[in-house]
Amino acid sequence: MSRMRSTVNRVLLALAGLVLVGVGGAVLAAGLGASVPGWWPWDGKGDVLLSTAARQRWRDEGWWWPTVIAILAVLVVLALWWFLAQFRRGRLAEVLVDSGDGEGARLRGRALEDAVSDESGELDGVARARTMLTGRRTAPRARVRLLTEPHAAPRDTLNAVADGALRHARESAGLSELPAEVRLKAVKHRAARVS
Repeated sequence: MSRMRSTVNRVLLALAGLVLVGVGGAVLAAGLGASVPGWWPWDGKGDVLLSTAARQRWRDEGWWWPTVIAILAVLVVLALWWFLAQFRRGRLAEVLVDSGDGEGARLRGRALEDAVSDESGELDGVARARTMLTGRRTAPRARVRLLTEPHAAPRDTLNAVADGALRHARESAGLSELPAEVRLKAVKHRAARVS
């Protein structure tokens, strides 16, 4: 789901960028006196977005300009939010741990991820384990991906991860809860030949 969201986000950003560059380039070209198509609304240096008649048409309406300014302000805020969201990291860099002295401590997210992955990877029937922490520093969430051997029992493996690695991680970090999503995927293997 997150991969699809990332792809949609990139496509929308690319389309918005292309439209803005195209419109901006056309307006700049028209302003510099370059020839533009007949359907283009601005064709010279003296053209404006709203003519004097269009501006005066709404002058007596007290709601018009505040509404236009409010809509543009909302669009600017949404554009900034979208831009800043591109720099948000999906992976949690650190977890805040209650050390009991009122100060607290910071635990590297990678260290906790590695601990969960290592303990989960040692379980019988698990070929490989990967963990990623998401969420907030005070309320992390774990995503565990397990590559299981053909003989592994999914329910037993899931219970072993929940009662082992995830419980140990929660207790060692002093968290009241550690919500987790565990995905199991079987190793591809060839069918055994029977003679």
